[in-house]
Amino acid sequence: MRVYVPLTLPGLAQAHKAGELGPGPLTAYAVTPGLREWYVSDDIEELEYAALSRAAAASLRLIAGDPGAARRRVVVALDVPDKAASADPDAGLDAASVGEVRIAGPVPLTKAAAVHADSEDAEADVSAAADALGAADQGDDDAQFTVDGAEDHELLWFGVQEIPGLIG
Repeated sequence: MRVYVPLTLPGLAQAHKAGELGPGPLTAYAVTPGLREWYVSDDIEELEYAALSRAAAASLRLIAGDPGAARRRVVVALDVPDKAASADPDAGLDAASVGEVRIAGPVPLTKAAAVHADSEDAEADVSAAADALGAADQGDDDAQFTVDGAEDHELLWFGVQEIPGLIG
């Protein structure tokens, strides 16, 4: 199963140094039955993109909680056994947790298929979005517009061997 783990650049640096993502439990996003129902598509590429987008939104929340983190969203795509990722069946009713799965323990970075990250030119919009997140959560439409502005930036694809360049 392909899962998408939201991180920050410092989190990616820590995983690179440790050689693994963890400790568990890890929150990740995947194509779950709830995501299929929410997204209403049978196209696996569209569903994978939706899971990646959910992870990117979670990465933005991590950035908002870490003022020292670089203002670039980071998502690690991992391939794990199907049984390694579990979805909470009750969470499927909560729109905020659509596609969310838990991975019980650490995952070796060698299981990573790719890293997705914002380019440097997204930093201003991601920073503004992280700053506006609290107000957007409270229903402020202008703040939500600012948060949505971060989504205008597509995450770039990086091979695992490119992690030192991303964190350096």
